Amino acid sequence: MAVEKESTLEVEGASLYTKSWEPEGPIKAKLIFIHGFSDHINRYYGFFPSLAACGIAVYGFDQRGWGRSVKKPADRGLTGPTSRVIADMVAFIEPHLSDAPGAPPVFIMGHSMGGGQVLTLACDEQYQDRIVSRVRGWLLESPFIGFAPELKPGFIKVYGGRFASKIFPHRQMVNQIPPEDLSRDPEVQKSIAADELLHNTGTLEGLSGMLDRTDGLTRGTIRPVGGENTKIKAIWLGHGSSDKATDYNASKRYYDRVIASTVKDRMFKRYEGWFHQLHADGPCSEEFYKDVGDWILERSEDPDSGKFEAKI
Repeated sequence: MAVEKESTLEVEGASLYTKSWEPEGPIKAKLIFIHGFSDHINRYYGFFPSLAACGIAVYGFDQRGWGRSVKKPADRGLTGPTSRVIADMVAFIEPHLSDAPGAPPVFIMGHSMGGGQVLTLACDEQYQDRIVSRVRGWLLESPFIGFAPELKPGFIKVYGGRFASKIFPHRQMVNQIPPEDLSRDPEVQKSIAADELLHNTGTLEGLSGMLDRTDGLTRGTIRPVGGENTKIKAIWLGHGSSDKATDYNASKRYYDRVIASTVKDRMFKRYEGWFHQLHADGPCSEEFYKDVGDWILERSEDPDSGKFEAKI
């Protein structure tokens, strides 16, 4: 059983909804989770309780512009620029980090848009000592490194949107992904369609920032600082081969060309035939729960990262 608690994080004029899932017994590790586009932290079904059941405490928040952090319609998608997005993440993550002997190791995980944000933070030079060197491992679930072919926008739409974002940064735009493209589970599809907190609305500024991060990841310009001497200790990346929201091939290319040349302790997991929400893709999702939990616990029980080898 997980002990669930709700709270708020006050940061730069915003009150962000937060929630935790802690084990009833000792905490073996902490996982800080960053959700995706048009998502919120209460939509991860049995994933977080399953981690808590094996001793991993999970902490998450509804990002600025999303979920229960939205107080009025004008707040929808109002994330601010990338610098604001990353600063909010840091404000949430930092209190969970501890250099005290015996403190549970901290892991950071992101799904979809949140995966791209997590990678951006891990590769941000200004946070290498403050955050990156103190995190035991980074996990990416279906990260937004590239659009799935079904959703890839044309050049004119991208260019026009970026130009308009400088003039009308808070102009809202609806970008809806069909629920049947996110999960193979009919019940999950119904739940997505019925969830009023999933507003599918971004602002031009927020969408432009997301496109810029994705472009940097696709080109490989957002990459671990220091090359082979990176302070990133470990990375796990999981992606479904039939993802219709983010591009499986873009994730694999980034792993092969960037992560493989910088991070020694790394793992790529291909989920054959799975869709975008690995945490909610039907009964098989328990395999994903176990993969994540096992990877975290292995690195919590033995801090010596030198024993781990790259796996694909």
